[in-house]
This record gives sequence, structure tokens and C-alpha cells, in this order.
Amino acid sequence: MSRRLGAAEIASRKGAAFPVVTAYDAPFARCAEAAGIDVILVGDSLGMVVLGYESTTAVELTDMVRHGAAAARGAQHAHVIVDLPFGSYEASDALAVASSAELVKRGGASSVKLEGGTNAAARIRAIVNAGIPVCAHIGVLPQTASLGSGFRLKRERDQLLRDADAVAEAGAFAVVLEMVEDGLAAEITRRIAIPTIGIGSGPHCDGQVLVLHDLLGLYPESPPFAKQYATLAASATIALRTYADEVRARAFPAERKAAAAQRDGNGYRP
Repeated sequence: MSRRLGAAEIASRKGAAFPVVTAYDAPFARCAEAAGIDVILVGDSLGMVVLGYESTTAVELTDMVRHGAAAARGAQHAHVIVDLPFGSYEASDALAVASSAELVKRGGASSVKLEGGTNAAARIRAIVNAGIPVCAHIGVLPQTASLGSGFRLKRERDQLLRDADAVAEAGAFAVVLEMVEDGLAAEITRRIAIPTIGIGSGPHCDGQVLVLHDLLGLYPESPPFAKQYATLAASATIALRTYADEVRARAFPAERKAAAAQRDGNGYRP
């Protein structure tokens, strides 16, 4: 079995265009890898698109461990970035390192991601010094967006440049730019030596990431910057309705010949 893609290999993609997608379970992680996507983000967005919460803040470390491990089992070779959820790293360097180690040891993480710029640099440095690769995240910070300007496009040039410099200097191997104004995202991408991964930040970032459920049309409230490549929610609803109608009409299951029924029944799961 070939080894997983390492953080250093992602860092070497500076200047290249590469796709990243979120995944939260084994089947979709397997699909992403089969599609040639070798960087998977197990984001705390799972709180909304999988667990049904109104925001990411309700997500626990145990949730990220469970879903990260599932995605890692599904994708055998991809690099798996797992989010540190709200409350699992802010209080101290020791807490940040312990939470990160849990994601690596039990959550299948190849690296971890945390939100924040200058204010998170110390945490990034501590985690990196503990031997765990870190992907940073600046711009809109979903975990604490309600405390500031919310999910509005970020244009604060001086602060964002300071944030980008801080996370790069602290040792992050890449940085997500969320909803940063296109020109400013391009400037940050040129300025720092590590790859930028954009989400709602225009075409000039090194990589791009989308939430799986937005991309596949599985979530009803996708942000305006997300492009929908399929409408799986509609397809799934049609399939489920057809199944339900056939059961009610006693059209499913169809009667089988006795010999076929005996053969099919041998060893079949209940």
C-alpha cells in the first residue's frame, strides 16, 4: 500500500492549482479519491451539513475524531486535514497540542486545521513543534463569525496581511482563505511562501476547496460562491419516492423463482 500524501508535498504545490474537497465519511472520501482529489478536509462544517446544527460551534472533538477516522478509512492515500473544533485549542498551547494529537492518533488526521491569524500563531507554533502539521485558516472564521462582521467578504488589507505573515512564520504548511476579496487574496498568495486554499476568495489562490454537500447539491442553503456540479438531493428524493411507491403497491420486492430464491438467500446479509 502506498503511503499517504504528506504536508510537505502539499506545501510544494505553491503556484500550482489543486482541488480540495470536504468529506465526512468513508463512502464520499472514497469517491473523492477515486476522482483524483488527494487532499480531503474533514471540516467542522459537518455540524451543519451532516449533523443538522445551526452553526459549527456545537461540534465536539469526539465528532471530529469519529468523522475524520471514517474519511481516512475511505481514502487510502489522500492527505486528510481534520478541523480542530471550537473550544478544543483556544485556551492554551497544551490543550491545542493534546486535541491535535487526539485527531492524529484516533481521528485519522494527516494534519489539523485551526482558525485565526496573529491570535492563533502561538497555537500553530506549539502544534507544529509537537510534530503535527497545521493548515491555518484566515478571513471569515465560521467558529467566531457571529462575534464580528459575520459572513461578509473580508477586505481589511493590513490585518489580513499580518494574519497571513503570522501563520506562515508560525510554521503552517498551507492556509485557507475564506471569503477574502479577490485582489487581496491574490496579494496574499503572492506574498507568502505557503499555498493558499481559497473558498469564496476568487481564482488566484493556489488551491480551491468546496464543501461536498454544496458541490453535489445536497445542502439547501449553499453560499453564493459555491458552484453546484450535481443535484443529488433531488435525485435521491426521486429514488426514495419511487422505492416507497413500489413498496406500497407491492411491486417491490418482486417474486422470485424458488431456485433463485434459495441461491440468493445463501450467505446474504439480513
